[in-house]
Amino acid sequence: MLRLAVQMARHRISALPAVVCAVLGGAALITGTGVLTESGLRSQLPPGRLGGADILVSADQTFRGGPDLPLALPERGTVPAELVEKLARLPGVTAAVGDIGFPVGLLDARGRAVPVGDPRTAGHNWSSFELLDGADTGGPEMDGKKPSGSGEIAVDSDIAAASGVKPGGEVRVVAAGRAAADYRVSAVIDAPGAGVLFADPTAARLAGSEGGSTSGPRSGTVDMIGLRTEPGTTDKVAAAVRAELRAAEPRAGKDADGSEELPAPQLVVATGTDRGDLAAPDAVAARSLLILLSSSLAGIILLITGFVTAGALGVAIAGQRRELALMRAVGATPKQIRRLAADQATVIAALALVPGIPFGYLLAGQFRRLLVDRGVLPEALPLTYSPLPALATILLLALAVQVSARGAARRTSRMPATEAVAESRSEPRNPSRLRTGAGLLLIVAATTLSVVPLLSRTALGATATSIGGIIAAIGLAMAGPALVRGVSGTLARRLPAGASPATWLAMSNVRGYAIRIAGVVSTLAMAVVFTLTYTLAQTTVLTATTNDVRAGTLAQERLSAPGLGGIPEGTLAAVRGTSGVRDAAPVTTTTVLWPYEQLGDPVVESGSAMVLDPSAPDVLDLDVRSGSLARLTGDTVAVGSDVATSRDANVGQRISLILGDGTRVTPRVAAVYSRSLGFGPVVVSRDLAIDHTTTRLDQTILIRTDDSATARDNLAALAASRPGLSLEPADTTGARLSDAPPEVWVNLATIAVLLGYLLLSIANKLTATTAQRRTEIATLRLNGTTPRQIRAMMRREAALIAAAALVAGLAVSAIPLALLGIGFLDHPWPAGPVWLLPAIALTVVSIAFLTIELPTRRALRTSPAAALASHE
Repeated sequence: MLRLAVQMARHRISALPAVVCAVLGGAALITGTGVLTESGLRSQLPPGRLGGADILVSADQTFRGGPDLPLALPERGTVPAELVEKLARLPGVTAAVGDIGFPVGLLDARGRAVPVGDPRTAGHNWSSFELLDGADTGGPEMDGKKPSGSGEIAVDSDIAAASGVKPGGEVRVVAAGRAAADYRVSAVIDAPGAGVLFADPTAARLAGSEGGSTSGPRSGTVDMIGLRTEPGTTDKVAAAVRAELRAAEPRAGKDADGSEELPAPQLVVATGTDRGDLAAPDAVAARSLLILLSSSLAGIILLITGFVTAGALGVAIAGQRRELALMRAVGATPKQIRRLAADQATVIAALALVPGIPFGYLLAGQFRRLLVDRGVLPEALPLTYSPLPALATILLLALAVQVSARGAARRTSRMPATEAVAESRSEPRNPSRLRTGAGLLLIVAATTLSVVPLLSRTALGATATSIGGIIAAIGLAMAGPALVRGVSGTLARRLPAGASPATWLAMSNVRGYAIRIAGVVSTLAMAVVFTLTYTLAQTTVLTATTNDVRAGTLAQERLSAPGLGGIPEGTLAAVRGTSGVRDAAPVTTTTVLWPYEQLGDPVVESGSAMVLDPSAPDVLDLDVRSGSLARLTGDTVAVGSDVATSRDANVGQRISLILGDGTRVTPRVAAVYSRSLGFGPVVVSRDLAIDHTTTRLDQTILIRTDDSATARDNLAALAASRPGLSLEPADTTGARLSDAPPEVWVNLATIAVLLGYLLLSIANKLTATTAQRRTEIATLRLNGTTPRQIRAMMRREAALIAAAALVAGLAVSAIPLALLGIGFLDHPWPAGPVWLLPAIALTVVSIAFLTIELPTRRALRTSPAAALASHE
C-alpha cells in the first residue's frame, strides 16, 4: 500500500508543492512555538555575579498559590540578616555571606550616567566579593585593594572602562538616591557584572532607609545569602539549610486592620542551575512572559496550520479522484482507499518535516532576538533546545495529515464504484447542507463573540475580535460552496446577452466547480480577515490607550533618572519649588498579583500597577467615577471600573493583593476610575507599595506647569544642575507604530510570520489547482477554444476569485471591527494605517492573477493530446 501511495504521489507531482509548503511552514511555526514554551518552563538562567556561591538563600520570587502556572515576583524580597551567622555554623559551610543590592549610578565628567548594568541593583557590599564567580579559586583578579572607608568603592572592569577610571582615580556616584558625591576607586575587579562594591558599613547604611538612619524597611535584612561548601557536600548542606529555615520561619504578619493573618513570604534554597532564578527575578518574570506568549500563539498557529494543511491535501486528493474511483471499481474497499490517501499524505509530510523542524528552531532563535532587541526579554535568558518540540510537531502534524487526508478521500471511498468513476471529473451538484449549516452557525457564533469589546474595554476584550474573525473565516470556508454557487448562479443569470465567450466560460466554471472555487476564495478571505482583525485590533488598542493617556495626563513635563536607578532624594521638593511649576507628583510602576474567584474557581492575575500618592490628582486625571485619588494614603488602592464590576471591588471594600515582592496585603479601595486601558487596572498607594519595590525610589516625577517657556527653561536648568536627571514632555505616547510598546511589535511580527505562511500556502494551492486543470484546458482547445480565449477565461476567473475573497473577507471583518471601534473609540470603525486595506487588496489580486496566469501559460505550451494522455 505504501509503495502504491508513493507511485500515485509521483504521478500527481503538480499538487505536491502545496502540501509540502503547508506542512513545512506548519512544522516551523509549531516547532518554534514549542521551543518558546519549553524555554518558559525549563530555561535555566546563569547565576550571574553570584556564580561563586554553591547555595543561595532568598525570598521566594515565584508565586505558586494559584491554580495556573507559577507567576514571577520581580521585586526583590529580603532575608533576615541574622540567618547569615546561623547558616555559617552549619557543618560543611566554608563561607556565608549576605548580599545587599541598592541603586547606584556613576557619572562621567559631563554629568552623564555611565552604564552600570542594572542601575537599580548595581550597588553591593564588599563581602559579596566572596560570592563572585571564581571565588572558590581565590576570586577574580583585582587591580588594587578592597574599599576600606566610606569614600571608597571598587568597580568591575566594564564599569571602569565605560567611566574611564583606574585604581586611585575619582568618580561621581549617586548611591541609593543620595546626592552625587565623589568616591575614590580603590580597585578594579576583572568580573563583568560585579557592579559597584562599597565597604560593608557604607553599603549597609546606603541600603537602609531613605533618611539615612540605621532603621528602616530594610534594616536587619539582606537580599540574599550565599554559601560556599566543602567539595561534595552541597546537597547535604542544602538539606540542612532547609531544615534550619523551617525552624526559623517567621510568624505570619497581620494585615492593616488586624482582621486577618497573612502568611509571610517564604524563603527558598537553590543549588546548581536553580541559582539563576534567585539571582535575577526580573528574568524569571520574562520567562513567565514566554509561557504566556507561546500559549496565546499556540491556538491560532494550530488553527491556521490545520486549515492550510487540510486545504492543501484536499486539492491534492481531489486531483486523484479518478484514480481512487478506478481502484474502487477494481475491488478496493473504502478503508483501503482512505488508508492509501493517508499513507500518501504521510510520505509527503515526512519529507516536508525534515527541513521544517530545523527551520522552526532557527525561527525561535530569531524571535528571541526580536524580543531582546525590543526589551521584552533580558539578554541573559537563553532558549532551551531539546527534541521535545520536534516530537510534538511530528505528532500534531501526523494527526492533522491523517485526519485531513482521510476526510478528503471519504466521499470517494464511500460511493459506489460506478458512481465514483462518473463523478471523478465533476463535483457534487449540491453542496452538503450539514456543512453549510455548520458554517453559518460558526459565523453567527463569531459575530456573538465579537460583542466582547463592548463589555470589556481591555486588551483581552480586543483579542475576541481577532478570534471572532478567524472563526467567522472558517465558517465562511464551510458555507463557501453553497454561497459561491448561489452568488455565481445569480450573476450567470444576469449576464448580458452580448457577454464574451470567455466571460460566459468563467461564470460557468465558477458555478460548476463551486467547491473548488470556494476553497480558494475562503483561504484568501481568511488571509484578509486575519490581517485586518489582528492588525487593526493592535492599532485600535494602541490608539485607545494613547487617547486615555493623553486625556488623563495633566502634566506637561516628566522628570526621570534612568541611569541612576530612581529619582534622587530632594528632587521632588526642588521641582515643587521651581518657578512656574504648579504641581508635581511622583509616579512609579510595580507588579501586583490579584487573587479572585471567576465563575466559582480561584484565579490569580498578574499585572502592572501604578504607585501614586495623594498629590496624583494634580497631574493625572484617571476619570474617577467614585471615591478620590486624594485618599491614596496608607493601605489603599484605586481600581479600574472594569475590574471593579467584574470582581466586586467597590469603594470602601477591601481586596486581597500580593505585592511585587510576595507580601500579601488587603488594602481598601479608595477610588474607582474609568481610564484603566491607559493607566492599568490597579493603582497602589505609595505608602503601601514603595517599601516593597526593589529600589524603594520613585521612578519619575510628573510636573504640571503654567505652560510657559520660562517654566520649561527653569526645569531644564534644574535637571542640568542635578546630573543624571532627564527632562522630557509628559505626553510622549503616540498612536504611531514607531511609538508602540514592545508587545505591539511582538504581536505584529507574529502576524507578519503567520500571514507570510498563509499567503505562501495560498499561492501554492492556487498554482496546484490551476495545474490540475490541464485536461479541462486541453478539452476546451480541442473543442475550438483559442489560447487567447482560455487566458481571458482564466483571468476573469482570477478576477472573480479576488473580488469574492475581498468582499467576503471585508464582510466577515466588518461587524467585529465595527464593534471593536465602538467599544474602544466610541465610533463604528477601528483605527489603523490607511494603506492597510489597499495593500491587502493589491496582495490578493496579485496572488490570484499570478498563480493562475503562470500555470495556465505552462498548460497552453503542452499539446492537447499530450495533456489528455498524461491526465495532467
